[in-house]
Amino acid sequence: MSIRFGILTLSDRSAKGERADESGPALAKLIYAQAWRVVKQAILPDDQPNIRAALIEWEASGEVDVILTTGGTGFAARDITPEATRAVIQREAPGLAETMRTESLKKTPHAMLSRAVAGIRGCVLIVNLPGSPKAALENLQTIIPVLPHAVQLLQGDPKSEDSH
Repeated sequence: MSIRFGILTLSDRSAKGERADESGPALAKLIYAQAWRVVKQAILPDDQPNIRAALIEWEASGEVDVILTTGGTGFAARDITPEATRAVIQREAPGLAETMRTESLKKTPHAMLSRAVAGIRGCVLIVNLPGSPKAALENLQTIIPVLPHAVQLLQGDPKSEDSH
């Protein structure tokens, strides 16, 4: 199954060109290694209205099945990705965020500081990932096994029942 991804990097410094975005390209490389596609990619500052607008626009485009955000999930004052995501999702998918945190805790106690959320808007899955390239990749690798089935379910694919 081919899955179409959007990757939205959320970082004030990367948006200003003060720091290279390492997480977005690292996630794209992992996605391509799965024989999936990245069809949208952008870098935005930590600004809730712009993040919400991008998530809504990408979902409405019909071009993506999954939107991954990277960055803005911690405790810093400008870390507002979970709030922006909650403002646009229609249903939460807590098992994804819980599992990512559980697996991350095996590697670092800092996983307890993640406020990442996952949820559904329309037929699109939106998942918050950490801003660190290493942590973003580890978290994505944790959920990769369920993504094809999740997308099948969201698309109403009759074959989605075959894997139950």
